[in-house]
Amino acid sequence: MNQNWILLVVAAILEVFWVIGLAHAYSVWTWIGTIIALIISNYLMISAGRTLPVGTVYSVFVGLGAAGTVISEILFFDEPFKWEKIVLIALLLIGVIGLKVVTDEKSVKGAES
Repeated sequence: MNQNWILLVVAAILEVFWVIGLAHAYSVWTWIGTIIALIISNYLMISAGRTLPVGTVYSVFVGLGAAGTVISEILFFDEPFKWEKIVLIALLLIGVIGLKVVTDEKSVKGAES
């Protein structure tokens, strides 16, 4: 996995934090943390989109973020566990992995390989 894919995975992880922050922030500091996670997450996603196809970047970003958010809600915020959710998340992750497998990187002039 190269640097752009790593940036995208980190962006998706931060997306989980800011999405949870939108629902559960309760003080100025938690809102500041949510906003910082949002800004860094989107910056990393945009950075990955400079080399990877934008449609793939956005799909992977949203897919991983949605899966991470649902799993986090189940584990940490008493969201009911349902096998249907797990199966659908697995299908979503299969699609994300499939996009990674079939995506070629563009070569950017002046960029290091």
